[in-house]
Amino acid sequence: MADFNDGFWNIYITALTLISVFGCGVLLWVQSKSKVVVTKDADGKVQTTGHSWDEGLTELNNPMPRWWMWLFYITIVFSLAYLYLYPGLGTFEGKLGWKSNGQYDKEMAKADADYGPLFNKYLQQDMKTVAADPQARVIGERLFMTYCAQCHGSDAGGSKGFPNLADKDWLYGGTPEAIKASILDGRRGHMPPMGAALGSEKDVENVANYVRSLSGMTTDPVKSVLGRPKYMAACASCHSGTGTGNQALGAPNLSDKIWLHGGSANTVMETIRKGRTSTMPAFRDFLGEAKVHVLGAYVWGLSGDKTDPAADPMKVAQQK
Repeated sequence: MADFNDGFWNIYITALTLISVFGCGVLLWVQSKSKVVVTKDADGKVQTTGHSWDEGLTELNNPMPRWWMWLFYITIVFSLAYLYLYPGLGTFEGKLGWKSNGQYDKEMAKADADYGPLFNKYLQQDMKTVAADPQARVIGERLFMTYCAQCHGSDAGGSKGFPNLADKDWLYGGTPEAIKASILDGRRGHMPPMGAALGSEKDVENVANYVRSLSGMTTDPVKSVLGRPKYMAACASCHSGTGTGNQALGAPNLSDKIWLHGGSANTVMETIRKGRTSTMPAFRDFLGEAKVHVLGAYVWGLSGDKTDPAADPMKVAQQK
C-alpha cells in the first residue's frame, strides 16, 4: 500500500472523481440540447426507434422527461457539495473534518465507559463462575457470534480446518485458562511435510494405514504393521507412541476418530505428505483481556465436563 501514498495518486484520484462528476453534467447538458422530433403514424401513435426486444417490447422515440433531467442535475450538485464537506477527493479531509475512524473511536470509548465496569467485574471472577452466570453467557454468546462463528460455526461445531469447540477434543487443552490463552495470544499449528522423511510413497501409505488404525478405523492390516516402525521413528515424538497427541505442542490426538482436516485414507496421506498449517488469530489487542475472559468462559461452557453437575454451567445456572 505504500506505493499509493505519494502525491501522484492524490492528484489522480481527485482529478478522476471531478472529471467523472462534471462529465455526467456535460453529458446531460448535451443530451438536453438534442431536440427529439416526435412523429406519429396515421393512427396517432408515437413511432418507435426500431428497437424491439422480448417478442414485441418496443422503444418509443420520446424525449427524456424534464423532471428526470432536473433530478439528475440535483444529484450532481449534491455530489459536489458532499465532496466539499466530506472526505472523497484524495487526501482532502473535507471542510467539516469528519473522519470515520474518529466516529468509531468515539463509539468505542462510549461503549467502554458503559460496559467496561461490567467486564471488569467478570474479570475478577473465576472463569467457571463466569460461565455459570446467565448474563455473562448471553454476553459471551454475542462475542462468539461476532468474532468466532465465521470460522467455528454458529453452533461452535467447526468445519474442515477449524476445530469443533463443542466437544471435548482440544489441541492445546480444554481448561478455561488454556482456552483463554488461545483466544488472547492465538495459536499457530504446524504439521511439517513428512513424505521425504518417511521415504517412498508406499511408506506414506503404510503410515497412513497405521495412523487410521489407531482410532479403530478399517485399514489394510499388512500396511498398518509395515507403517508402525516408520510412525514410531518419525511421528511418535509429537503424537506419542499410542497416538494420543501432545497438547503442549498442539499435536492432535490420532486415536479418537476426530479429524481436523478429514480422516479418509487419501486425506491422511495428503496431510503426511504435504503437512498442514493452521492459524488462530490473537485477540488480546483487539478485544482486551476482560472481554476475552467472558468469551473464554462461554467457549469452555460449550463443552464443560458434563459428568460433574457442578462443572456444568447450565445446570449451575438453573440451580440458582
